[in-house]
Amino acid sequence: MRFMMLMYPGPAAEAEVSPVPPGPEGQQLLHDMMAFNQRMVDAGIMRGGDGLKPTRKGARIKFGPRGSTDIVDGPFTETKEVLGGYWIIECASLTEAVGWARQAPCPSGEMIEIREIWGSEDFGPETADHAREMQAQMDAQAKTS
Repeated sequence: MRFMMLMYPGPAAEAEVSPVPPGPEGQQLLHDMMAFNQRMVDAGIMRGGDGLKPTRKGARIKFGPRGSTDIVDGPFTETKEVLGGYWIIECASLTEAVGWARQAPCPSGEMIEIREIWGSEDFGPETADHAREMQAQMDAQAKTS
């Protein structure tokens, strides 16, 4: 099963500077995070992950009737908890994913949410085969772009 671990770092997610605090403590946090990522790679479960820039560098698209859209440029001041980064991992169970998330070197007050990712097999046999074929084509095309 694939899971996405979503990191909510609190106000740090909206910082206009690097998410790594200056000085030795920040360098240690960065070292610890890279070591955590490497442990997941070594365990064969990490499929991807990145930090996200502040919401002021993003936009939201809200879908309305008949295909209409409204665009809201960041920052998103109404958001209390802003996503700061993510990992995609593959584990045998939610319990295993929780075990990995508990090892993340997050400072006090941060939060990680874990969500299982829908797979093509979740949509029934006919859809699963078609979805796998389409995904393989998109993956191949993305690698050549």
